[in-house]
Amino acid sequence: MPAHRVVVYHAQGCHLCERAIEVVEEARAELGFDLELVDIGGDGALERDYRELLPVVEIDGRRAFTYFVPPGALRDRLG
Repeated sequence: MPAHRVVVYHAQGCHLCERAIEVVEEARAELGFDLELVDIGGDGALERDYRELLPVVEIDGRRAFTYFVPPGALRDRLG
């Protein structure tokens, strides 16, 4: 079975984003999946689409979490 692909949309200075990235990286160390971190800063389209929802976590192209990433829920989605 191929690994999941997780994308985290974040911005500099966003404390919720920093925590979400920590949670995702901890899960990645345990479960192994592809991870892409996307800084929305300076991209007008990404700013418009994501700024008010940060952080945004997508799993396999589908939005899974906004604002907070509960570790157990993330592992359940990836398991």
